[in-house]
Amino acid sequence: MFKRFALLAVLALAACHHPAETEAKNGRIDQARLLAAENDPDNWLAYGRTYAEQRFSPLTDVNDTNVGQLGLAFSVPLDTNRGQEATPIVVDGVMYFSTAWSKVMAVKADTGEVLWKYDPKNIGAKGAHACCDVVNRGVAVWEGKVYVGTIDGRLIALDADTGKPLWSTVTVDQKEPYTITMAPRVVHGKVIIGNSGAELGVRGYVSAYDAETGKLVWRFYTVPGNPADGPDHAASDEVFAKFAGKTWFGKWWEMGGGGTVWDSVVYDADFNQLLIGVGNGAPWNQRARSDGKGDNLFLASILSLDPDTGKYKWHYQVNPGESWDFTATQQITLADLTIDGKPRKVLMQAPKNGFFYVIDRSNGKLISAQPYVPQDWADRIDVATGRPVEKPGIRYADKPYFLYPSGLGAHAWMPMSYSPKTGLVYIPAMHAPITMVDDEHYERHIGRWNTGTHMGAPPPPEHAKEAAFKGWLIAWDPVKQKAVWKIERQSAWNGGTLATGGNLVFQGDDHALFHAYDARDGKELWSFNAGRGVMAGPITYRVNGIQYVAVLAGYGGSMGMARPAPWMPTPPPNGVLLVFKVGGAATLPPVPATAPLPFARSSDSFSEAQLAEGQKWYGTYCSICHSGPVNPNLPRSQMATDAKAWNAIVIGGKLSDYGMISFKPWLTPEQAESIRAYVLELAKEGAAKEAAAPAAKS
Repeated sequence: MFKRFALLAVLALAACHHPAETEAKNGRIDQARLLAAENDPDNWLAYGRTYAEQRFSPLTDVNDTNVGQLGLAFSVPLDTNRGQEATPIVVDGVMYFSTAWSKVMAVKADTGEVLWKYDPKNIGAKGAHACCDVVNRGVAVWEGKVYVGTIDGRLIALDADTGKPLWSTVTVDQKEPYTITMAPRVVHGKVIIGNSGAELGVRGYVSAYDAETGKLVWRFYTVPGNPADGPDHAASDEVFAKFAGKTWFGKWWEMGGGGTVWDSVVYDADFNQLLIGVGNGAPWNQRARSDGKGDNLFLASILSLDPDTGKYKWHYQVNPGESWDFTATQQITLADLTIDGKPRKVLMQAPKNGFFYVIDRSNGKLISAQPYVPQDWADRIDVATGRPVEKPGIRYADKPYFLYPSGLGAHAWMPMSYSPKTGLVYIPAMHAPITMVDDEHYERHIGRWNTGTHMGAPPPPEHAKEAAFKGWLIAWDPVKQKAVWKIERQSAWNGGTLATGGNLVFQGDDHALFHAYDARDGKELWSFNAGRGVMAGPITYRVNGIQYVAVLAGYGGSMGMARPAPWMPTPPPNGVLLVFKVGGAATLPPVPATAPLPFARSSDSFSEAQLAEGQKWYGTYCSICHSGPVNPNLPRSQMATDAKAWNAIVIGGKLSDYGMISFKPWLTPEQAESIRAYVLELAKEGAAKEAAAPAAKS
């Protein structure tokens, strides 16, 4: 009897363990492991390595004495030249990362061997709803699953072993111009995801989904809806009824209000809270959005929410009545600092508006705020009230205002890092001024850009000196609120940073270089020519005792779409994953030689009225996506020479699957033809300048 019982027990035990053979072996991350990530330097378990999102690694194998020996260990080619902005995740020797168009890959972290690839097969037309390219900033990994948000608004769970989809949830109304570019975060078994699209006319919110099933757990709207529709039956209902809804005026809901949560979500275990960065208003101009009145909560705010219920805890608003695209979506970093001799648990943020904020994360009260770049919109941030003291004229209601920083931001999405070793924050900062003019005849174009402003005016002569774009890598002391050192670049667009225990700061730039600097004084110690811009956040990790440094390279984003880049090949080369180690001897395939396409030539003639109208609509709908090196340069497009082909694309939507949607909802065929007229005029001017260039040099 005993033997029979023992045999049954063994069989039962075997049966209990049998499922382990089918359980995922990779991606074994849970809440306990993420909470202890600080003590797991071999891995990079979350978007910012740990829940605190400091982007600091204590690894010292690669350091200031041997970084000059860093070489390419391997590279993994990517399939598109669109922008690459993702931060990889490394778990037990496997690297997971997303690429443009929300695709996902898993590779061996020490060799680059591709384990699997996943293509979510997005609705291609949704690419036109992405304000700043079809980028994706990363995945989250949790209990054998890899989570990615897609450009068409889905949240997808993949098997970490195989890349096969386990569930998919549509998180937005796909008929509206929502997109997702952010990296999900996982807390308490819930996947947290926001969305993008404020400029195009949407209402922002953040959602939590069950990590196992994909079912919605809670949702918090960041701006109120149409009062006539009643409550949302969401976690945000109570706070909007109590006070936040009373800070809005006019018919803000007609454009959604904005306030999208498109990047920063941080879990603070000390106070069991989610810290959420909220974006700009829709439209930007508060006069057009809210009759020029009210704080418009929770635009441009940091929100504290309960991670299990979404219930409101507190908020801090960076820019009340936001009117400049001054988002608070930039990276939120947690730290314990000693301030005035006392230990303080703080959050730090360097948002678009150019002030560096140190905030008590127990209650949202401001500790300090000082400008980390030149700015001309505020005299100071009042510490007692937490509100900015705005300079006269900043709301450009009566006359244009030359603004810096602009909506491009003193700091955009590119991650900053904080080193507890040096006590410094390493900020990829920029100076990109703009003249803002009130659009008195603002017209709503839902689904396309809506700002309520004009921004094409040249800078006033007295501001010529400040008008040049440039950027800095700034080492910022958050306690003393001052720069310790900085490196200036002639280009504004510079990449995310990584700080390490080896006294190093890694950062890429848009001129195709990936740098290593001494974290203490900013001395450049090493660089690598990637052949394409390096904007993404780097990481470092260790496999089998060898430390690696990895970064995705691939120029794109808003600059790649909207701003000329004469140093960049046109079109840019495809992106690539770069992984380095001391003594690495791999080589990067050379970048294919490219030459600009010839300017379009046509014998078609157009009236002055057509050209004037075409200039208007070109500035309204085309220039935001077609002025940089990534998307087609329209004056060089041969489609402009053929009226039927042009109409088939612009009105007929022939290239919708590639992100070039039909503009039939906004343009008549005659207006589309006027744009073609203006594009051909630009082509004629460009060809003349190109022909005259050699003579000018001689």
